[in-house]
Amino acid sequence: MTATPESFTHNVDSDAAGGGYTVYSLPTVSPDKRVTGRDLPRADAAVKVTGKAVYNTDIVRPGMLHAKVLRSPHAHARIVSIDASAAGALDGVTAVLTRNETDGLGCYGTMVKDQPVVATDAVRYVGDIVAAVAAVDERTALAALDLIQVEYEILPAVFDVDEALDPSSPTIHPLEPRGGLPPYRNGASASLRIDHNVSYEFRYSTGSPDVWEECDHIFEDTFLFSRMNHMHLEPFVTVAEATDEQIEVWTATQSPFNLRQELGHVFNLPENRIRVHVALLGGAFGAKNGPKADPVAIRLSQLSGGRPVRFCMSTEEGFLTVSQHAAKLIVKAGVKADGTFVARKSTVLLDSGAYAEHSPAVAEKAGYRMPGAYRWQHIDTVCKAVTTNTVPAGAMRGFGATQTTWAGERQIDLIAQRLGIDPYALRLKNLKKLGEEFVPGDAGIDSDLAEGMRLVADAIGYHSRDRSANRGMGVCVGLKDSGGGNKPAMARVKVTANGDVFLNCALTEMGQGGHSALSQIVADVLRTSRDRVVYTRIDTDHTPFDQGTNASSGVVVMGQAVRNAAENLRRQVLEWAGEQFAIDSATAVLDDWTVRTPTGEVYPLLPQIMEFFGHTGFEFSADGYYKVRSDADAPLAARCVFYEIGWAAAEVEVDPETGRVTVLQLVVSGDAGKVINKIGCRGQDEGAAVLGLAQALFEEMRYENGELLNAEALLYRVPLAEDLPERFVSITQEQGHGAGPFGAKGMGEGGMLPIAPAIAQAIADAVGAQLTELPMTPERVFRALSPGGVPGLPPLSHA
Repeated sequence: MTATPESFTHNVDSDAAGGGYTVYSLPTVSPDKRVTGRDLPRADAAVKVTGKAVYNTDIVRPGMLHAKVLRSPHAHARIVSIDASAAGALDGVTAVLTRNETDGLGCYGTMVKDQPVVATDAVRYVGDIVAAVAAVDERTALAALDLIQVEYEILPAVFDVDEALDPSSPTIHPLEPRGGLPPYRNGASASLRIDHNVSYEFRYSTGSPDVWEECDHIFEDTFLFSRMNHMHLEPFVTVAEATDEQIEVWTATQSPFNLRQELGHVFNLPENRIRVHVALLGGAFGAKNGPKADPVAIRLSQLSGGRPVRFCMSTEEGFLTVSQHAAKLIVKAGVKADGTFVARKSTVLLDSGAYAEHSPAVAEKAGYRMPGAYRWQHIDTVCKAVTTNTVPAGAMRGFGATQTTWAGERQIDLIAQRLGIDPYALRLKNLKKLGEEFVPGDAGIDSDLAEGMRLVADAIGYHSRDRSANRGMGVCVGLKDSGGGNKPAMARVKVTANGDVFLNCALTEMGQGGHSALSQIVADVLRTSRDRVVYTRIDTDHTPFDQGTNASSGVVVMGQAVRNAAENLRRQVLEWAGEQFAIDSATAVLDDWTVRTPTGEVYPLLPQIMEFFGHTGFEFSADGYYKVRSDADAPLAARCVFYEIGWAAAEVEVDPETGRVTVLQLVVSGDAGKVINKIGCRGQDEGAAVLGLAQALFEEMRYENGELLNAEALLYRVPLAEDLPERFVSITQEQGHGAGPFGAKGMGEGGMLPIAPAIAQAIADAVGAQLTELPMTPERVFRALSPGGVPGLPPLSHA
């Protein structure tokens, strides 16, 4: 079988589309100098394919020690005693970390600080870190772990959200941890620890509940969403050199400044005593937000007299560190007889695992994104982050929208069958229009949703599909507010006397091509070759502030900061040139480190710089900043930066005797707004689609009595090359309404959102089986083919 990816660009006339959006135009440059939108090789391609690229896992420091950790074999237990004396006495061991060495250390987590460096009073899931050892090599460290004696008192445990919410179930965190909430407005609110084993609850409501009385039909359905592992190739790894007064780490993190802040809380140090370095990341998908290997490595370094300590987890340990959220979603919808959507009420229960991690932030977004891409008169949503005795769940690609898109899009298909309406037609009838508010007070939708639906439907041949031979098709759309809302970003650009450019900002490169895209933006603003732009290494002591590489914000939020810095620098250079050459800087153009005037004069900059500043030359430098304004009417305190939207269409063939699903065609499309790097945009959508395919048919972390059964790469089923469809198409749209440089939008998450529901609808179209649980394994498909299916559904008709 050969997979045949395809890609083309679809342009929408921004003036005809309307919506009141500003579409930025590029400076007028000759085609050979304009780099934005071109299909250029990645800036890091050569070093990566030749093996010269330096990742965080490659960092070595002189005299470096190695750390290993002892993990709990129990899902929930009180630690009665720990004896690590024999481990500490082993030759080659420099430090042992247990609860006895954690005095003065704080806990960490987003909004809720409940995760300790090592377990203190109790362990709360199989894999919880109980102790850690630093030694001269990994073998010695592992041998020392075997000498640590821990006595446990087994406690009752809970492994799913329904059980955890039962007031009679054990309380997993008896003591209330430190925490805080961001501001909410206009229908949004949240609470910490409002219910039994609930660390955080988000609520959103808008419109009058009286409209339920106007509904001709009211349907309620329950959907289950599976837990996935991030499966990034580079493990969690940190090298730390630390004393009680100073911390320096080289670490695999998506958010160096957020990490610096968290480490300050944990170790009670000011941020100017903490320095974070980040090299290239070998994948992350959200997992590398927040502390992972860092606290253990830092504390062991402190206990080892400041010697560097490297803590590199194995792939298997990654399964026991963080995961995506499993979820139960109960969705109630009220509709008119003609299919007009009226009201949606939903309860989302996210399994946050044993510690809060990023769960509050994910729960906020999952609850807020529950309306999907559609128009509802009334919305009422509650989302709870429910604590269980399982691996902590955190940020993952899609960030709550994957769960809500699965449930929301699936219910639309169920409603379509109940009303006898084509699912595609039902969606088009209710989609929000370009420029229409997502919810009251938030930004308008910045893509033509119906246009994207038509594109993927036409690309797969949906309207002329052959539904015989157990084949069927589905078309879906997913939407998430992106860019990080209140998120600020800073950047710095400097140019040498020779015209060589340094770009300094904290966007981490984890395979998405962000460094390439930002370098192209700088090159276009300065009208120079991208090869002359170098992305400097990230070091929180010298790199300008950024809140983190997440929320698909790189090309928009950081992109605008970078563009502003480059434009400020260009203005500075031209003003200096205006004084030197007695020309009008307002009409002059900077072109390949030469100043040109409208009348044709050409002024090379290097000779004048050397004459004015002396033989040592000079560097011009400028900073840029970007942040969306706070807004008192916006539910999340700031209007959405941009909407990341994914459209997908799938064709499947189902074997009714086994339930096996074969995806024959898969079409995915995202709106880049304005393409910065063509091959980068294509890669983001196709990579996201494969992750969506994994969620749809294969990936699931399976627990039994609190133990993760498939916590290793050989047992965890991910898509293989042979699982890709025969025809795999990606369509990059350029609708031009983005908030980023030149009208760009972020990509990378939207393409994942609609894949699973599109495949589910294709299965229903093929054989009538309506799936409400992921992944859609052959067993589940076969069971859905049996009589009984989803209550209240008439049988599907087939050609």
